[in-house]
Amino acid sequence: MNFVLAWFRRVFSDAQAVSLIIVIVTLVAIVLLLGRMLAPVLAGIVIAYLLEGLVAKLERTGLQRWPAVLIVFFGFMGLVVFALTGPLPLLSEQATQLARQLPDMLLKAQKYLLSLPEQYPRVVSEQQIADAIAMVKREIAGVGQNLLTWSLASVLSVITVIVYLILVPVLVFFFLKDKVPIVRWCRQFLPADTRLAGRVWDDVDRQIGNYVRGKVWEVLVNWVICYLVFAWLGLQYAMLLGFMVGLSVIVPYIGAAVVTVPVALVGLFQWGWGPDFMWLIGAYAILMVLDGNVLVPWLFSEVVDLHPVAIIVAVLTFGGLWGFWGVFFAIPLATVVQAVLKIWPKAVVVAVPGHGGVS
Repeated sequence: MNFVLAWFRRVFSDAQAVSLIIVIVTLVAIVLLLGRMLAPVLAGIVIAYLLEGLVAKLERTGLQRWPAVLIVFFGFMGLVVFALTGPLPLLSEQATQLARQLPDMLLKAQKYLLSLPEQYPRVVSEQQIADAIAMVKREIAGVGQNLLTWSLASVLSVITVIVYLILVPVLVFFFLKDKVPIVRWCRQFLPADTRLAGRVWDDVDRQIGNYVRGKVWEVLVNWVICYLVFAWLGLQYAMLLGFMVGLSVIVPYIGAAVVTVPVALVGLFQWGWGPDFMWLIGAYAILMVLDGNVLVPWLFSEVVDLHPVAIIVAVLTFGGLWGFWGVFFAIPLATVVQAVLKIWPKAVVVAVPGHGGVS
């Protein structure tokens, strides 16, 4: 008990540590309590933060902030328009085609499973196959019910998307344009001594900026190369599967394992167990090896020094808290935690009488 009391006295006697705790608790409370209501604002803040690096680079070339903001903002909007009119319709079309073909694929899978007891009577029984098929049918029924529920709420979803497409760009523009007065206004609500919080932010800003920039390039490179390879091999839904592979790199280890399943299944149902399928699996394996051993070390040589176990724990923890977005931002959030843990002990060492010095 004395140890706990001593720890509390040591921590809360340091003004910088208290300031850091207040900042962290306030930000977490805002996200947890008001996250859904302020989702467009939070999205605008995140996008503006990512674009701020480009604005700063233009300013370092001697350009004034106002024209730099205009160049970056309209460049960003051009990319959004390109995505909405270019790859997105093709992705939607291929996803629809895949959904229509699912019944035929499931029928082929059922026929194949029913033939297994005859081919391997000592390994698989008819009852095991029947139980497996029944389980798959139950899962499909559950998915169908979820799709029906989603379709009933699709009108509201469309309205929400339209609001986001209008509101978020407006917020991004004003966050970029009025960054200085907005930051000055926010600082008046912060504690007076925020040096420790500033050190944490400097570390997080450097790490997350490098990480996001590297991840964007990794997603694009994997998407384009996988699409070209899949299209060259003649694989159906090449654009959709390439896009899925590109997105999978956002979640290291887990994403690659998950996206391998649809790639292999589409190839298996298209070609069966044959040379074409083996070429697909071999090419996909080579692409994954090149990504992990060439592209990632090149892009992230000095970025986010997190152990694989820490990454998996972060994905599971933040994904459980905030779903898809928790998974999406798991590594940046883990970087924040790492930065706090790295700096925290240096800020709470208490001076020993007669020895002097407080770190």
